[in-house]
Amino acid sequence: MPAGLRGERVTLRPLEAADVPRLVEIAAEPEVARWWREVTEEDLLAKIGPDADVLAFAVEHDGEVIGLAEASEENEPDYRHAGIDLFLGTAWQGRGLGPDTVRTLARHLVRDRGHHRLTIDPAAANERAVHSYEKVGFKRVGVLRRYERGADGTWQDGLLLDLLAEELD
Repeated sequence: MPAGLRGERVTLRPLEAADVPRLVEIAAEPEVARWWREVTEEDLLAKIGPDADVLAFAVEHDGEVIGLAEASEENEPDYRHAGIDLFLGTAWQGRGLGPDTVRTLARHLVRDRGHHRLTIDPAAANERAVHSYEKVGFKRVGVLRRYERGADGTWQDGLLLDLLAEELD
């Protein structure tokens, strides 16, 4: 895992145990928790280290942890691609930091890790996130009907978006 990935305004650095309490706090904010089910310390600690199933990064802006970005990788040669997921604290949403975070991680996945295709799958109703991903160049592929259970227990649609390496600026 790289020491850190620098975007225009954010830095993504490997997740550390010291980041966990702050990220749990951010994930509990109503505008974050609305889209992310409960994020626990145990969940986050499992994302640290070489045996983790994902590449997890603390997102920093001006030296402060403002969110989490992660990538999952499918390494089966005939289906190789990576998926991105993230959340930013409410105070940092709507300020261009989401697209910067996504673009920074996407460049790493394409340039450093050799992926030709990236996916992201927000809740279909999460218009702010969808708009952010489209700013980076992600294209709508289709609706994933009743894709995930929402906090209220009902099934919610997801939206699959993807980005090909040659579409990344």
